[in-house]
Amino acid sequence: MTKAEEFDQAWRLAFKENDFSLVDEIYHPDYSAPDPTTGITVNLEDDKIIVSTLNQQNTIGYFRSLFENDNFVCLHRFFRSAREEIYLSSMTAINYKEGKVFRQETVSEPLDYDTSEGQDWNWEDYD
Repeated sequence: MTKAEEFDQAWRLAFKENDFSLVDEIYHPDYSAPDPTTGITVNLEDDKIIVSTLNQQNTIGYFRSLFENDNFVCLHRFFRSAREEIYLSSMTAINYKEGKVFRQETVSEPLDYDTSEGQDWNWEDYD
């Protein structure tokens, strides 16, 4: 399994089942993530709280790895909010230290269309 697939699988489990066991396995104890919108830097426990509040309303859709090596992964993912029928396109840059996620930065853009339309995947594949 690639690092991007491992990252995706860990967060899908967290979103769907509120199970962070795989997240805990792949994250470095000194992990941090700056939020470019708020300027706040969070740790892993903060990320878990955020996901725990959003996981019932959001679905992670299709993802693809844009770049991957031993120290860095960049991936693109789509999200859907079932509550408001909002779609997001997100890019995540992940730095690794000692083989674990050490720093992560995600930027997202709201979209005014269903990202699955005209594609070879649909949201039901990810529910």
